[in-house]
Amino acid sequence: MYYSWLSKALKEEFEIIKRLKESERGTVTLVRHRNTGKRFILRSFTGDAEVYHRLLNCTCPNLPQICEAASQGDQNLVLEEYIQGDNMGTMLQEALFTPKETRRILRQLCGALWVLHSMGAVHRDVKPENIVLRGSDAVLIDFDAARIHKDSAENDTCVLGTIGFAAPEQYGFSQSDACSDIYSLGVLMNVMLTGKHPSSQLAPGRFGRIVTRCTQITPKKRYKNVLRLLDEL
Repeated sequence: MYYSWLSKALKEEFEIIKRLKESERGTVTLVRHRNTGKRFILRSFTGDAEVYHRLLNCTCPNLPQICEAASQGDQNLVLEEYIQGDNMGTMLQEALFTPKETRRILRQLCGALWVLHSMGAVHRDVKPENIVLRGSDAVLIDFDAARIHKDSAENDTCVLGTIGFAAPEQYGFSQSDACSDIYSLGVLMNVMLTGKHPSSQLAPGRFGRIVTRCTQITPKKRYKNVLRLLDEL
């Protein structure tokens, strides 16, 4: 009964600093280890936590380290590394990113997504608020909307994602896959450069051409995978 053991250990060894997010699915809480003082993110939610379990043995500078993950029925507990840095969503309220900065950050996000896609996972919620800039590293966080791609499925069983950034297929037209994250990366790139969705104002020059291909309505017309996009960048 690993779930029960972890639940007890969390209560005994950690103290709550702040509740960061609360929804129908669960809570996200900033906690601190009583002995070391080190801070972590604690997620308690209902639903599918398979992506978190697969990330347990993964080390990537552009993804948070998943320290513990336990499930009991549809109840899940996840303890993960707390990424201290600047949230891109907040930063974009003050200023846009330069083409050089955008290229560097997008290349790192492609690396993070390649790790996820290689294990069969789709993030499904790539947006500024889910990116933290920690020094020179861009870290993609929050896998609550992520899912494992299933070859036999015709569409997603649960519609999740952020309007404007989510690919059309995430609304039930077909199953989301790696191309869905590429669509979101294209929107993100455009917002970083212009502050607007590509449907309102397309980034100029070569970036605009990359954004256009990323955000094609038909998934097959986008880049085949993030490595192809990485080459373009």
